[in-house]
This record gives sequence, structure tokens and C-alpha cells, in this order.
Amino acid sequence: MWKLVRFAASSLRPSRRFSTEIPGPSIVHKRGADILHDPWFNKDTGFPLTERDRLGLRGLLPPRVVSFEQQYARFMESYRSLEKNTQGQPHGSVSLAKWRILNRLHDRNETLYYRVLIDNIKDFAPVIYTPTVGLVCQNYSGLFRRPRGMYFSAKDKGEMMSMIYNWPGQQVDMIVLTDGSRILGLGDLGVQGIGIPIGKLDMYVAAAGFNPQRVLPVMLDVGTNNQRLLEDRLYLGLRRPRLEGEEYLSIVDEFMEAVFTRWPKAIVQFEDFQMKWAFETLQRYRKKFCMFNDDIQGTAGVALAGLLGTVRAQGLPLSDFVKQKIVVVGAGSAGLGVLSTAIQAAARLAGINETTAKKQFFLLDKDGLVTKERKNLDPAAAPFAKDPVEIDGLREGATLIEVVRKIKPHVLLGLSGVGCVFNEEVLKAMRESDSTKPAIFSMSNPTMNAECTAAEAFKHAGDNIVFASGSPFENVDLGNGKIGYVNQANNMYLFPGLASYMTDEEIQMGILYPSINSIRHITAEVGAAVVRAAVAEELAEGHGDVGPRELKHMSKCIANERAKEVLNDVENPTEERIDEVITEFLKDLKEGANKGIGFDICRQLFSRGIKVVLTARDEKRGLEAVERLIKESGLSDDVVFHQLDVADPASVVSVTDFIRAKFGKLDILISTRRRIVVKNRFSKSDPKM
Repeated sequence: MWKLVRFAASSLRPSRRFSTEIPGPSIVHKRGADILHDPWFNKDTGFPLTERDRLGLRGLLPPRVVSFEQQYARFMESYRSLEKNTQGQPHGSVSLAKWRILNRLHDRNETLYYRVLIDNIKDFAPVIYTPTVGLVCQNYSGLFRRPRGMYFSAKDKGEMMSMIYNWPGQQVDMIVLTDGSRILGLGDLGVQGIGIPIGKLDMYVAAAGFNPQRVLPVMLDVGTNNQRLLEDRLYLGLRRPRLEGEEYLSIVDEFMEAVFTRWPKAIVQFEDFQMKWAFETLQRYRKKFCMFNDDIQGTAGVALAGLLGTVRAQGLPLSDFVKQKIVVVGAGSAGLGVLSTAIQAAARLAGINETTAKKQFFLLDKDGLVTKERKNLDPAAAPFAKDPVEIDGLREGATLIEVVRKIKPHVLLGLSGVGCVFNEEVLKAMRESDSTKPAIFSMSNPTMNAECTAAEAFKHAGDNIVFASGSPFENVDLGNGKIGYVNQANNMYLFPGLASYMTDEEIQMGILYPSINSIRHITAEVGAAVVRAAVAEELAEGHGDVGPRELKHMSKCIANERAKEVLNDVENPTEERIDEVITEFLKDLKEGANKGIGFDICRQLFSRGIKVVLTARDEKRGLEAVERLIKESGLSDDVVFHQLDVADPASVVSVTDFIRAKFGKLDILISTRRRIVVKNRFSKSDPKM
């Protein structure tokens, strides 16, 4: 995200409107079948005849030219057919079947793959990442068909500087690196952990707009201590115990030097390293290279956003975060990262030191409550160990149920990797919480390792809880028309700033995170906020001839626009696309308005004479959006703002009547807050309206 600073800076000079980071035309040196075997360039049957002639493809493809849209529809039809034909089969088998069909598309046509993923992110995220990615990693050697990413092993010591140039991409912006030592909650999976970087980067492309040609998944194979894998004849990794100590660190050192020699401005994300190496490598490299540890820092960021949301859910100011009693179960890298970040946030919000702030936090591991009386206390957990005088009525190693009953925490947060540790007894004890709206965070992955399910939490802890999980669960029907909302605390969101994008109404309903359908919109907003923060904290380096001083004059609007450009989120629709947007109205209205449309396509529709009505839960935001559209279009007489809660069907009827009276027809209705759209092309006299 910090790289957005230099992209935003380019907007200050009209001659440099577009960053060099935004993909342009590609020069293709391959010919014939080599192109068809390259997923970066392959269009399948979409190559027009002129391109088939130029690229030596005529005769290598069926004669009919099938458009991109038709290929998209064909794939989705195949996928839906798979869903239909696998109903009633074991969930794991179905999940792997879905992963296979998506992976085959990925291997064949990356452009189509990412379009499918972006358009259906809510449906496909659980397939390409958690929870399905856990199954994929467990079976990766058997599922392997073609390599993806790079593999550096202990056998490559001394060769990594030359190996790094074997990667065909000239530029790399983002690398996700794992050593396979602690994959999700599944433990040591060795080289099979490569599925995590692959899935994570797919999500970054879809959710954060990274150029797929400039990301690199990497496996650092230093052996495995998993005896089952060592004995598996299909296992693709080194058949040796893991390297330890200086031998291990020397391998990582060499890899980092090689990466930043070739790509000095890349970001390296450390993912799923066992705790001792997670903290060691973070401290070792964070001030030397552009890197971060997702388990320590990413999980902490998304957890903090949820924790701050629980404060708002109680109707309290964020400064009261320091008063929240929080029990964290799990003393691994993720649990300790959450503790550290939450304590820092509490101290800042309350204007106190961290020593005072940490009094409200309690840490448990497999041996119970962690105190300073613990023998062989892990150095990483030592800063969070309780002094005996702080836990009157409790003891070293107190069980979870004892702690919950005594402390009556506002929040129970699990990152233990142990399924069902929040059992019925523990959940029922949370009914006695000192919070008016207690929160339960069951954040371990994959699903089988979750501390509890959503259904169990609402059943035993009560209807009034806030629930978040690491893996996706369905919302829970509580009866009497009430819904228990499930929040997926996904590291895709990453930054705590996302908590500010939730309305008070959503927070009161127990919704802590934005819908995954709006992830690209949220990414652009948060990215722009990071740019402004970098400028304010004097961390921005500038871009080209524009230095930090010039960046300070960058407006919020410019930052947002540049962030959207970096995301490639600007849509310039064809006439066919406009017709498609308009004619979908009746279906959307009957099934419930649930599709988003960006501001840029809105502007294009407006330029073609289609009236645009913007609506928002927040009147101020709605008016700002209208003013922006008026300014850019010059058609002030045709812009109307009408405040609407789109979740209320009666309000939908009300606003459609209002718009018909004003315009004679309803063309398009946009929620600037949740990007929800209702579309219509019916005239005022149409009886259906």
C-alpha cells in the first residue's frame, strides 16, 4: 500500500497522468503453440483471425472466434453444472472439485480466471483460499499438474542470486513467501505449503488490484519434520529434517538478498512460518527490507478492526477500548501479534502507556493462563504474562472456563488452532460477560480448527453476541425474523482503517467488516488513506520529479482517484455493457438489489442521457457524491439525491415512486455506501412499477 504514494504523486503533473505501474500493451515474442500454452497471453478461442495469422495460430484453434464474454459464460455454466451435480456429496470432495476446475482455468487463461474471480469473489474466495486451500495443501503433491511460482531449497545454497533471474517476469511488486512449517492450523506441510502463497496472491490480484504478472509465490524448502510426508512416495519436497539455527537463517538471508538485488522495491510477505522463526525473521529484516509478517501483523490488523467495531457495537467511544477485558486463547505468532497491536492501540486511544493498557488483556496457551510464574516461559510471550497480584482469584495455568467465569471478558478471541476449544461450557459462561454485547472471535483456520462454529456461539452464548471467524460460516437464523451475522475476519482487509467504513446501523446489527463483494472499493479507499498517512508521517519518498513537499498538497480526491487507477478499477463500458446494466433491472428488483456499480460506469451512463440517482445511508456522503457528479458532468438539473435504507423494501417502493414523479422513469439507483444498485428502464405508465 505504501507504494501508492508514488502513484498518487504522478497526478500532480498532467503529462504523467498514468503511472508506469498500470499495465499497457505487451510485446509478445512467442509464436504458435507456445502462446496457447502460456496462460499470460492465451485467449483460447478468443483470438481474432488477424491475430491468428500474425501469431501463427491459424489451424491450431477451432475456426469459430468465441468472444471473451462467451468464454466467461461457458465457464460459469460449467461451474454451476459442477455445483448441481455434486449436491449431497462430501463437502471436502466438492471443495476440491471446485478448486480443480478453477485451477485448470488458471493454468490455461489467466485473464479469464481473474475476471471470473473478481466478479464472483464472494463465491470463489472460499475455494481458492480458506478453507479449501487447507485441503489443497494437504493433498498438493497428488494434485500437482504444473509448477507455479518459485522453489528455493536448502540444496540451492550459494545459487539463489543466479536462480532469482530464472523468473521470466521483469518486474515483481509482491512476493508471498512460506517455509511450510505452520500451514494454517495444520502444522508442518513442507513444500506442499506452496498452496498458501498461490491462493493469497490470487486474492491480492482480485481484491487489491495487483498486476498478476508482477506477483510471485515462493516456497522456501528447508525440509520437513512431518514423518508422514517423508514416507509419502508422491511428496515433492526435500526428504530431510528441517534445518535449524544459523543454517536455517543463512538460507533465508541468501534468499532475501537475492530478491532485493533483482527487485529492490518489491514487498515480501512472510506467511505461515512457525512462531520462533516468524518473530526472529520479522525483527531481523523489517528495518533492512520492505517486508512484513502476515500472521503477526496482518492478522493483528484485521483483528483490531473487529475489536474496535465491538466497542462501537456497545455504543461506546473508541477511547473506551482500553476498558475492554479481552481474553486471547493462543500464544502463537498470530495471537501474540494481535495482543501487541491491540495493546498499542488501546494505549494510543486512551493516552496512556502500554504497561497500563495491557492490564485488561489475558493470554492463555495450551497450559492455561500465562503468568510470570510459568516455568520455561517463551520469551515472545513473556511481555504479556500476568503478575500474580493482577489475577486475584486465579492461578498460573488456570483453565479457560476458570478465566472466563472470573474475568467476565468483553471479548473472547481464539487463535489457538484447536477446534472446539470454545465448548458449550465456555460459551455459556460468556453470557455473564460484563459487556452489553459480548464478542466471540473464532479466528483459527481451516474450518475444522475453528474454536467454535457460528451456530454454536449464538446457541450457547446468546443472541446478543458479535461473532467473527477466520473461516467462512453462514449467517445464523435466530428465529423471530432475527439473523445472527457472521463476520469473516479475513486478512484481505488487512488494515484497521477499514473499521471506519462501517455504518453505525451495521455495527449495531453485529456486522464488523464490509461485505467481501465490496473489497476492491474498500481497498481503494484504504489505499488512499495509507497514502495520506505516509505523507503526514513523512514516510513518502515521492515519484519522479515530485518530492515529499509536493505530495503534501495532494487532495483526498486526487489520492482516491490515483488509488483507483492503480487498482485498474476504472470501467469504460461499451454500448452492450450499458444495455446489459439497464436490462437487468427487473431480475435484480425481484431477487433483491445486490449488485454494485462503480462511479466511472455511472458517469459513462450519465453521459449517454441516463439519469442517475445516488443514494446513501449517510446523507453527507450522498450529497458529496452528488456534488462530485454535478461538477464533473455539468448537468445539475438531472441529479437528484434521495436518502434510502436499501435494506427496507418499503423504502425501495418509496424511492421508486419519488424518482418516477421526478423523471417519469427510474433509470438507475446507486448506494454510494454499500454500492447497491437497483436498475429500471420502465416508463412512468408501466403498471409493473
